[in-house]
Amino acid sequence: MNDLTPGTWTLDPSHTSASFTVRHAGISKVRGQFTDVEGTLVVAEGGDLAFTASLKTASVDTANSDRDNHLRSGDFFDAETHPEITFRSTGHQGDTLTGELTISGVTKPVELDFTYEGAATDPFGIYRAGFTAATKISRKDFGLTWNAALEAGGVLVSDEVKISIEAEFTAPTAA
Repeated sequence: MNDLTPGTWTLDPSHTSASFTVRHAGISKVRGQFTDVEGTLVVAEGGDLAFTASLKTASVDTANSDRDNHLRSGDFFDAETHPEITFRSTGHQGDTLTGELTISGVTKPVELDFTYEGAATDPFGIYRAGFTAATKISRKDFGLTWNAALEAGGVLVSDEVKISIEAEFTAPTAA
């Protein structure tokens, strides 16, 4: 990562995906994403990295408007009261990125499997860097406890949520 220019890089939302997967009824998976994302990457002179990100909860999209509205409600994200999910990194060591994740006003430490995908100048002269990260969380740890019992046993929505991030940042511009 020594090819990254020191300074504050800006998240490019059109080339970034913040998605999640949960088990539904114990038999299938539901995938969703947040379409309104913001963030920064700060690269220090010594090469240390610091990430921040904000996902607008009202932008949740699972390709089903009824489910999306339910996710925005007080049963899940309560988008009116908690309009953002935030992440702030606290460290980076090898393939692990540590940080604090806040969902619905609850902040918990998280570890993400982290990969630097490289950097390149695009055809428009903009220097870009790409990263991927993934983790699993317990939604109950963040107070997201709504569920429904199934007649045959089990519950409708799994506790475990898989999170996957594909992020692209643009380099600081010269002043």
